[in-house]
Amino acid sequence: MNESKSVIFFDGVCNLCNRSIDFILQRDKKNQFLVGALQDEFSKKVLSNYSVKPDYLDSLVLLEKGKIFYRSTAALKIAKQLSGLWPLFYGFVVLPSWLRDPIYDWIGRNRYRWFGKKSTCRIPTPEERAKFLSPQTFSQKA
Repeated sequence: MNESKSVIFFDGVCNLCNRSIDFILQRDKKNQFLVGALQDEFSKKVLSNYSVKPDYLDSLVLLEKGKIFYRSTAALKIAKQLSGLWPLFYGFVVLPSWLRDPIYDWIGRNRYRWFGKKSTCRIPTPEERAKFLSPQTFSQKA
């Protein structure tokens, strides 16, 4: 696999997660990310190669250069690649994850209650389709 792109796996029915993906895609000016719903069968197949449980929905998952990152570390690594001032947040990576992750987990536990949930996973618009993980995008562009 060509590792030039990082892949963000997200909870496809979570409204907060979907808004976060919109936010990331708008600021991914260097076209560095592909995205895929954790519930998608192809995403599950890809993640199974990295020992991620098929029913895992507790955090976004970042696949970058053949390594898996979770929770606040994944979010900070994503922020580092976005346009604007967002890369400044990467500085928080100096804090140990045991300090950062409880905040991430607290938001994650409440995300459906605070932001709602869809009955099905998001369907990409035609403009977004090339950014969504599929067997074609993963093998050709990833």
